[in-house]
Amino acid sequence: MSAEQRAQLISFRQLRLFESVGRLHSLRRAADECSLSQPAVTQALAKLEQHAGVALLTRSANGTYLNDLGQIFYQRVSNFIRGVEAALIELGILGGADAAPMFARRLSRAKIRILLAIIAGGSFTTAAATLGLSTASLQRAAHDLERSLNLPLFHRTSDGLMLTHAGTQFGHAIQLAMQEIEWGIAEIEAALGSFNSRISIGALPFGGSLLLSSVLEEFIAAYPSVEVRLFNENAFAMMKSLREGMVDFIIGLVQQTVPPDLSVLQLARARYVIAVRHGHALLHKHAITTDDLLKYDWVVGLTGSDRWACFESLFSKSGQPRSKIFCSTHMVTRRLIERSDRLTLMTNFELQHEADRLVALPFPILEPIATMGVTMRANWTRTALHDHFIELLHRRMAQFS
Repeated sequence: MSAEQRAQLISFRQLRLFESVGRLHSLRRAADECSLSQPAVTQALAKLEQHAGVALLTRSANGTYLNDLGQIFYQRVSNFIRGVEAALIELGILGGADAAPMFARRLSRAKIRILLAIIAGGSFTTAAATLGLSTASLQRAAHDLERSLNLPLFHRTSDGLMLTHAGTQFGHAIQLAMQEIEWGIAEIEAALGSFNSRISIGALPFGGSLLLSSVLEEFIAAYPSVEVRLFNENAFAMMKSLREGMVDFIIGLVQQTVPPDLSVLQLARARYVIAVRHGHALLHKHAITTDDLLKYDWVVGLTGSDRWACFESLFSKSGQPRSKIFCSTHMVTRRLIERSDRLTLMTNFELQHEADRLVALPFPILEPIATMGVTMRANWTRTALHDHFIELLHRRMAQFS
């Protein structure tokens, strides 16, 4: 059974009890805090340990304490609880941060499963079919979730009952928090020498995809049982996937301004150069000017990208070339350049992978200077697998530098 499947078996109630015992070091005090009997707490924790596949607690006359594996899991459970409470505060629950723990106790995996099915399906009809429920039963469950939070999550339209934007954002935030439990189980397995989890990596077009492909084989060879999920989209779509937890981190050129909910691990600087095919007429010119560049057609990055900003800066004082093809795919750009006299901008990291096809024009340094890096969520705690993959990226970029 995978870490994901085992994580789904653990109830929110079991996680809250585990966090309470780990914090208080006492079954009795945890039972009092959660308004349960001590036998009920003991039974719930036994089920949690069964699903985790290991003992997490050490019981003695002096109290109940986390063992080494329990310490690993406790950190992830704490992240989960903080994530749920932060999602509730962002949703706008009555009482804010002070009331968040109370509202969090009203949530169950079953209720959240309903919400996530509606988000994934896009409608109550599709979600009901996925869950094997009638649409009426699903709507009753959805309204029960609203009553638990004392906030509207749905609104009626001509197409039927739909999630509000706030409801969708809340669902994504809870789903992200729930990933902590899967990572916790994966870290326990890793501590025991077993790597059967998954890693989800986003690669931005051009340099990101090239960097990913350069280290992927080595990572797979080191962890053959790990499930690797790869995603390759434009920057806007990829950042959305990162925020919603579809990808763990993103490889590629980093944004000049980093939003507060994200963080960046810089790997290396990569300056832009003007790339052309071998044998291009401009390669024989002694001193290339901007006017020379204006005579040729260009393949440029999408509007809003750093590549586009560099292109605009290059021609800020002279007007732009008459013909431009906008492209965000490295392979397409390469083929357009190597088969014509067109020009394009590439980083020197990207160009080193095309040395047999393309070459840089002798031209002054262009601005802005790009940075290759790893973009991740600001509050994210990496696993050992993530750390190892990022170490491979560091080593690869050190060779480039």
